[in-house]
Amino acid sequence: MKRMSFQARYRMIGYQFLIPTFLVLLLVVAMPLLFSLVLSMFRYTFLSPRLNEFVGFSNYASVVHDQYFWNSVKVTFLFVLMVVPLEFFIGYGIALMLSRPEIRFKSIFYFILTIPMVMSPVAVGLIWRMLLHPELGVVNYLLGKLGFGYVNWFGDERLALFTVTLVDVWQQVSFMVLLLLSGITSLPKEPFESATIDGANWLQTLLFVKTPLLMPIITVALLQRVITSFKTYDLVYILTSGGPGVSTDLISYNIYRTTFMGLDLSVASAVSYMLLIVILAITVVIFRSTMKGNE
Repeated sequence: MKRMSFQARYRMIGYQFLIPTFLVLLLVVAMPLLFSLVLSMFRYTFLSPRLNEFVGFSNYASVVHDQYFWNSVKVTFLFVLMVVPLEFFIGYGIALMLSRPEIRFKSIFYFILTIPMVMSPVAVGLIWRMLLHPELGVVNYLLGKLGFGYVNWFGDERLALFTVTLVDVWQQVSFMVLLLLSGITSLPKEPFESATIDGANWLQTLLFVKTPLLMPIITVALLQRVITSFKTYDLVYILTSGGPGVSTDLISYNIYRTTFMGLDLSVASAVSYMLLIVILAITVVIFRSTMKGNE
């Protein structure tokens, strides 16, 4: 009896410590999600901020029939498909090089890598907007000195999304490098010694030993970057504002435009929930496929 009462008392203390965290999560996460779900079912705008007209799923239907929404979906998926693989392969390559024991001054490389990662996306956008300015930017000045023509990095529909992608890769690849490098340095040495004894070369060791052992870390890195790439907003707002035209109109910027330019909070809430469902579905697919591959 005494043991049971001690366990019950111990469990109660744990619940008391969890209650403040649970309340904070309820207020910060659950309440906004519930409120936005309710808004998506009503006709609610900043001009008429009242929940007096229930419309059901008509906001979702209007989103599905909106051509600008589908353009945002296409642009967002194209952006994610460019950003995530580029960051992974560049980050993996740099991590492999920095993991070699003969590399010197690693602390300097680590310091340089952390600078873009800790910078605000707004600051990064402003810096690159100045560097890539079509007339006053340093990049176009150097291209002119080399004999190339000036490039309108943000005003050309064919280049704008690619330019935003490169800026995002410049900032976020450091996260991929540091995460993969921490995984590489924590790997056990025995599998690599066995592979060397069996006569495996560097490429075979990388493909069939190191990469499979790193799959849990790779999964976390890819999931994190996929989720954050779908939610990219800051860089687009600073660099292009969704333009030229709608060539860089990502879903997050589409939600912002619908809310603060269209003043329609109910439709923006519907788009937000559709984005949430897409991110959850992609997360589940990546996680399950990776776990199945590990098995």
